[in-house]
Amino acid sequence: MKIGIIGLANSGKTTIFNALTGQNIHTTVYPTTEAQPNVGVVKVPDERVERLTRIYQPKKVTLATVEYIDYLGITKGDPQQNRKVLDMIKDVDAVVHVIRAFEDESIIHPTGNVAPLKDAETVELELIFSDLELVEKRLERMEEGTRKGKKQDEKERTVLLRCKEVLEEEIPLRRVAFNEDEVLSLRHLQFISIKPEVMLLNLHEDDIGSEKGSALVEQLRKRFELPVVALSGKIEMEIAQLGQDEAEEFLKDLGIEEPAMARLIRICYDHLGLISFHTVGKDEVRAWTIRKGTTARKAAGKIHTDIERGFIRAEVISFNDFIQSGSMAIAREKGLVRLEGKTYEVRDGDIINFRFNV
Repeated sequence: MKIGIIGLANSGKTTIFNALTGQNIHTTVYPTTEAQPNVGVVKVPDERVERLTRIYQPKKVTLATVEYIDYLGITKGDPQQNRKVLDMIKDVDAVVHVIRAFEDESIIHPTGNVAPLKDAETVELELIFSDLELVEKRLERMEEGTRKGKKQDEKERTVLLRCKEVLEEEIPLRRVAFNEDEVLSLRHLQFISIKPEVMLLNLHEDDIGSEKGSALVEQLRKRFELPVVALSGKIEMEIAQLGQDEAEEFLKDLGIEEPAMARLIRICYDHLGLISFHTVGKDEVRAWTIRKGTTARKAAGKIHTDIERGFIRAEVISFNDFIQSGSMAIAREKGLVRLEGKTYEVRDGDIINFRFNV
């Protein structure tokens, strides 16, 4: 899973990136207009993999991963600058939108004052306007093609006109319910406002758990109809630089149940409709990420296309049934290991052994 971190300049994006990845990228107090994106790959915490590893003692353990990309800040009314950011976002699976809610005179705010709702609206509108520009250019090209006698895809034209109408109302495309044919017609255009998004409210450390923070979270949720996570990027970055024991003690002192990395990944998984299944053995214990509703045959393809092509059956047991049994042999004796066909929808936490023949 690839997640792009966006927001206005000096909203704390790079601080959040450091908190999520454990890196220590330099942060600035002035808006930056030229820089290479920061990229970090993070292992997805999974207690089930830890339990399975203790049981199987495998040679190798492979967790699912998330790739975070932190780029330049978005600037109101600067299409040339914003294009650098928006071109990057096209390739991500989801967006984390960082919104500044902390006061700090040493860190310049691009508009002069901290206004979380206004700042969030500025960024959201830039995403919408970018998509509207893309729709208008595509419709213009289709019109030119028609004048030259080239046959155009009327299904695409129809859905583009629908998108244009929605975007002109300043509504992001993620709020539109597209059918399967419409999704196929739009796939090649790489819209940005259609991508799943999580808003991250970057608070001052003194506002963690405060009424002010809770009120801002509720206002953002109501206004944008998106998941909102509230945290202090500064504190979370400090936690990310500590060892495990020190971090746990620090979290306990602050009254924080878990670090931002774990919380944000879980929310992104839920928002994207992602789940994990596991494969186990003495050679490797591994977590595989798929979308909810994925069939056993398609899930097999995550491991190798040969397994998908030669799929016969899937031996399946839920994680909880396996742990309660104590071993796979006992689980088999209890009849908890099931044989499922290619249309079986894999569930979160399933432990699967695929039978195939190529």
